Amino acid sequence: MTPGLRMDHQSEHTLAGKGAATAVDAARRPGGSIRVLMAAGGTGGHIFPALSVAEELRARSGTAGPEGVAYETVFVGTGRGLEARLIPQAGYSLETIKGAGLKGIKGWKRFLNMAVLPQSAFEAGKVLRDFRPDVVVGMGGYISGPVMLEAALTGIPTLLFEPNAVPGFTNRVLAPVVRLAAVGFEEGLAVYGSKARFTGHPVRREFYQIAPKLHAAPFTVLIAGGSQGARALNQCLIESLPFFQAESGDEVRFIHQTGEADYNVVQAAYDKKGIRAEVSAFIDHMAEAFSRADLMVCRAGATTVAELAAAGRASILVPYPSATDQHQLQNSRALERAGGARVIEQKDLTPQRLVKEILSLLRNAQDLGLMEQKARSLARPGAARHMADLVEELGRRMQNA
Repeated sequence: MTPGLRMDHQSEHTLAGKGAATAVDAARRPGGSIRVLMAAGGTGGHIFPALSVAEELRARSGTAGPEGVAYETVFVGTGRGLEARLIPQAGYSLETIKGAGLKGIKGWKRFLNMAVLPQSAFEAGKVLRDFRPDVVVGMGGYISGPVMLEAALTGIPTLLFEPNAVPGFTNRVLAPVVRLAAVGFEEGLAVYGSKARFTGHPVRREFYQIAPKLHAAPFTVLIAGGSQGARALNQCLIESLPFFQAESGDEVRFIHQTGEADYNVVQAAYDKKGIRAEVSAFIDHMAEAFSRADLMVCRAGATTVAELAAAGRASILVPYPSATDQHQLQNSRALERAGGARVIEQKDLTPQRLVKEILSLLRNAQDLGLMEQKARSLARPGAARHMADLVEELGRRMQNA
């Protein structure tokens, strides 16, 4: 257990070691309990959907009377990313293991990352033995690989979540061994065959509660390059400020999530031009920022696209060109085909193009409103509930085996 991390009473009892009850014992208690291990970490794109499902499980614990099910949820991640802050903050325990990616990594770095694999496998096995989950849920990314593989090989039911229109490397490798696969886009169904369940993307409830916005100057543009920021977006925005100043005056204001690395330079650029902007390295309350935005300019990670749909916000998407298997490009095209977004590939991104696209949308409220309706048409409010149902289904199978 990572020192100092918060943990609820049930999870503390579960991880107590030899004295903890087995899954069979838990099933014999009134109502029973299902232990869930969530493999998620690194970026918000993995963590936030996992937290959405965990919150759904927490909300339904014990609600079905004496025969209801109690859920004990623990997360596993690397501890290096946002999970070290966000997961304990949400009231869940976090186990950490060492992990490193291989896809797209070359040369000496790839060799070093491969050398981490035995330690990842050992530590994943220890977490599984200590917690003894009834279900393991993998939310994508390299950290879910060793955890899901070991769980599957030892007979623990596994639920994989594929958020992207094109499944990533780790999830393709895991496809033959997992029990079920929840997919965010219909395009992912074919990869997992009879194991696939089309759930949509679990999104935090507050995004569905965002009201439609009345668009009028001064407009607010929200720039967000993901939880770690996006240097290409940041740089293009800095270079576009003179054009905004010349063509729109005070017509446009900005909320800008920069990532830690670019915060100072972006803040200085706005200050130098005297343009109103709220600049943050990371926005803790993103739904609130969405609610104030007339238009989004952002990357096209699966979680971002799902949040745009849930909130009903129009966007200009600039997919990350080095994303594994070009999944961000595929995600952005799915929203564009529905009419909810415009896509500018990074190779075509210039300050002049960005300013033109932003101002043309902001100055046409009818087009902007139509894009918002089209984006919201892709939302699936029941995604977290559907995934929680799958967790319960697998958990009951395990306990009844």
